[in-house]
Amino acid sequence: MTADNPLLADSDLPDFAAIRPAHVVPAMETAIEAHRAAIEGIAAGGKDDFDAVILAAERADFLLSRVWSPVGHLASVADTPELREAHAAAQALMTAYLMEAGQNRAHHDAVARLAARPDFASLPPAARRAVDLALRGFRLAGVALEGEARQRFLDIGVELSDLSTKFGNAVLDATEAWSEHVTDEAALEGVPDSDRAILAAYAREKGLPGWLITLRQPSVLAILYHARDRALRERVYRAYNTRASDQADDKSHDNSERIDAIMALRHEAAQILGFADSAAHSLETKMAADADEALAFLADLARRARPVGERELAEARAFAAEHLGLDDVRPWDLSYVAEAMRRTLHGVDQEALKAYFPLPRVLAGTQALIERLFNLRLVARQGVSTWHPDVLFYDLLDADGAVVAGVYLDLFARAGKRGGAWMDVCRSRFRDADRLHLPIAYLTTNFAPPAGDRPSLVTHNDVVTLFHEFGHVLHHLLTEVDLPSIGGISGVEWDAVELPSQFMENFAWDGDTLIGLSGHVDSGEPLPRAMFDRLLAARQFQAGLAILRQIEFATFDLLLHRDYDPARGARVNATLDQVRKAVAVVHPPEWNRFAHAFSHIFAGGYAAGYYSYLWAELLSADAFEIFAHADIPGGGATAFRREILAAGASRPAAENFRAFAGRAPEVDALLRMRGLAA
Repeated sequence: MTADNPLLADSDLPDFAAIRPAHVVPAMETAIEAHRAAIEGIAAGGKDDFDAVILAAERADFLLSRVWSPVGHLASVADTPELREAHAAAQALMTAYLMEAGQNRAHHDAVARLAARPDFASLPPAARRAVDLALRGFRLAGVALEGEARQRFLDIGVELSDLSTKFGNAVLDATEAWSEHVTDEAALEGVPDSDRAILAAYAREKGLPGWLITLRQPSVLAILYHARDRALRERVYRAYNTRASDQADDKSHDNSERIDAIMALRHEAAQILGFADSAAHSLETKMAADADEALAFLADLARRARPVGERELAEARAFAAEHLGLDDVRPWDLSYVAEAMRRTLHGVDQEALKAYFPLPRVLAGTQALIERLFNLRLVARQGVSTWHPDVLFYDLLDADGAVVAGVYLDLFARAGKRGGAWMDVCRSRFRDADRLHLPIAYLTTNFAPPAGDRPSLVTHNDVVTLFHEFGHVLHHLLTEVDLPSIGGISGVEWDAVELPSQFMENFAWDGDTLIGLSGHVDSGEPLPRAMFDRLLAARQFQAGLAILRQIEFATFDLLLHRDYDPARGARVNATLDQVRKAVAVVHPPEWNRFAHAFSHIFAGGYAAGYYSYLWAELLSADAFEIFAHADIPGGGATAFRREILAAGASRPAAENFRAFAGRAPEVDALLRMRGLAA
């Protein structure tokens, strides 16, 4: 299996079409053994120069990642029982090995000898940064632990990895498990034709007539935003917000025990390392000094936003009573009421807007934006091996026409694919002797698929999402750092990694950009300026409610991790209630189990770090305001690319921002953008 295993091929791109579940474990076993041998060679070599210690380790890490990345990605976008089993086995091997490698004292000592050299300060700043982060990584992996504590920390790491994967799988399975078959089209009154076509396609997938409502994102949004049947909205809201919980109709996917176990193990691991709690452990690698600083930041935003949110909710209730006959607005009514308010009060009809955003036009406009900003071209490449026929691949070409990077785009919701939108690393930029490995990214969304002969029509929110994820992609692709551990998004403080993504979101609100990428699905006519002006005028519509929701999630996450007490357990619902009393103006029903599908913190990298979205939004709002209004030497986009995107983690994020802006970040731009300025 090893000789013809596509995961072990020395190729620039993975041969996704050739990868089978049976390849996964043998490939990981081979890759892990090769990595172990390389690290043992570094440790035994006795050398203390940069190439022999750091560059050799970067090479070993690159080769291991080259095998693991496609496996992890396929588990997220092409789930099958066979692949899930293979991925779980390989992940157990990988996690156990990485925990072991993080505690390799001989390797740590080799890096420490390099750092102790008298001429260490003469190394380039990026090289010193790589060494410093490597030593920090060893410390946080427990390299100094002894005896039972050392073994227990290893065991916890393996168990946490398994629990996180099972949490995400439960959310995916619960999402796919629920559906409601509709045969009477009258039940879908208010749902636009384009959304009905998607629901009809879901029914055809199952060999059913009529329409099938599911918990995939396009379906949920179609019902909650448009369906006039209030009972239907409530059923979909309840099913979606009780996924993988004790309140779901199907309790077989309940994540309750997994949450309890994850929280207990995170707390225990943090204390083994000498931290008071797992929030302190998480914040060790972030810009915020500690949980208290992050919580104070959130509390200040909440103080400003809550009066705005209270006013917005009162306006929504008054509108619902007067125009929709709803005297008691419930959580499953809020999106429906908001959509009606946008149409009536702001003249913004999301369905009418959507017709101006056929996905092919939006992608072409995104390409044009990237070329305008950075003088780079995204060019589609045919014949690339992919995991699904809908997947696209683009080469990124510089001004001279040379290929400098690449990106896979997997844009449509489907069975076996996790919900949401994300970017991930396929290949890192790595200069190894005379060979330069180019950076390759994955960009994944869950947009509505094409319906019949009509192209996919995306909402303006989808355009914002696409630009957001392209910000992450550009951060990875435009790195000029040749070491994978500090290039692109790698090594960047988690509460700063959203800066490029949120920076790019702003272009979805730029008239020239948005009108330029639009084209009516029937006539090809661009978005009328009057429609754009109405859309822009409504940008801060219910902005208070929106930011309070983010503050609620972020505060819950931090308190859950900071205040965990083994004697009392996770106290998920009690913590949520505590946060909502302090922050929220919209209070969901008692049976709401949002946390049971909160994959960001239980199956992703945002544990005690969800606040990062708002922290980074402060950075991005400030940076974009400077970009839009200031005379930056060399041009705003050029400076942003040079100081933020190209630099990666070769400097601390605060230094990157200061190099771009000429000062430390300030909150004023965020307050103005969110409509919270005094």
